[in-house]
Amino acid sequence: MSTFLGIGFGPIQTGIFLLGAYKGGFDRIVVADVDKNLVNSLRKDNGSVTISVAAKDKIYSEKIHNVEIYNPQDGDDLRKLIDIAAEADEIATALPAVTFFKHIAPWLSQGFAKNPGRRRLIYTAENNNHAAELLEQAIGAKSSNTHCINTVVGKMSGVLSVSECEKRKLPTLTPSSDRGHLVEEFNRILISGCPGIEDRKTKGLYVKNDLLPFEEAKLYGHNAIHMLLGLHAMENKISFMHELAGRQDIIKVGKRAFIEESGRALCKKWKGVDELFTEKGYREYAEELLVRMVNPFLTDSVERVCRDLERKLGWDDRIIGTMRLVASQGFNPVELSHGAAIAAKKLFGSDSCELRRGFEKLWPAPWTAEHEKMLQLLLSNF
Repeated sequence: MSTFLGIGFGPIQTGIFLLGAYKGGFDRIVVADVDKNLVNSLRKDNGSVTISVAAKDKIYSEKIHNVEIYNPQDGDDLRKLIDIAAEADEIATALPAVTFFKHIAPWLSQGFAKNPGRRRLIYTAENNNHAAELLEQAIGAKSSNTHCINTVVGKMSGVLSVSECEKRKLPTLTPSSDRGHLVEEFNRILISGCPGIEDRKTKGLYVKNDLLPFEEAKLYGHNAIHMLLGLHAMENKISFMHELAGRQDIIKVGKRAFIEESGRALCKKWKGVDELFTEKGYREYAEELLVRMVNPFLTDSVERVCRDLERKLGWDDRIIGTMRLVASQGFNPVELSHGAAIAAKKLFGSDSCELRRGFEKLWPAPWTAEHEKMLQLLLSNF
């Protein structure tokens, strides 16, 4: 009997992995989550899950049936999860951050030890370039049959409240659930390769043996420009990303940053790796994403896109990290530095001394010539 285990019950899990497992024909689909409301509602509603999918011209529903759910904080459930981990063929972790691995690694390792010879694939979807390696390290004992796999999740998604679901006439996750899941239709999820990966059952996953270039295209392309558009929307007091469709001046700024700054840098750095990293390939990637980012059926809020500014202005994150990439390849991040300045003003104010102090705390020490260059690029927009 084939078994799929999902850890974390958010929209990435439901909209990619559980749906992919269901369409792949697994005999048993199990999910683990500590949210008692999710656990109780799924059990009450007999394991039937409904997600909303935003296409270009409509929203439609996808249903997943016969999903079991267990709470690892419950003793009886935890014992069952250990046995399920022992028998699982494919596992997907979709947790808020890799720091949560310390909570799941103990019971996963117990399960794996019960069945050490079983071949298993573990997809890690925590938006970290080294999530697979970190999970492997957290689990400890390494097996030649257990493969932790990195992913590039270029799929936008969100959680809706009951009131939002009612307002938009969308189903909640289960009939008695306190939330709904909305994901975009795009479903080409990239994963790293390993021995036997061609035998996977989960649908919608595409192998790239060297995932790093595509991870950078996601963070320094998709994520960076999404954030840049969000910052301009915030500055213009726009509430939802789809409203930018009526502001072609802002869309053109995003397109310039995407193609002429991020794109030129990534195509130079990863030349010859893939068709994506050509002028034509990256332009098509950018133009498709710019349409997806303002999909009216996603109803993505600007507040959500621009949240957690400290993290997103981090040294290696989407805005500053992309500026550094562009500069390292010999180009000038004009539009990106303008967007970074909008975020910096929001976070630290407009005083140059306060800005410097803020970034000295935010960016890693020691302060180098590169740090100074990034700061001066920001200040040039004040």
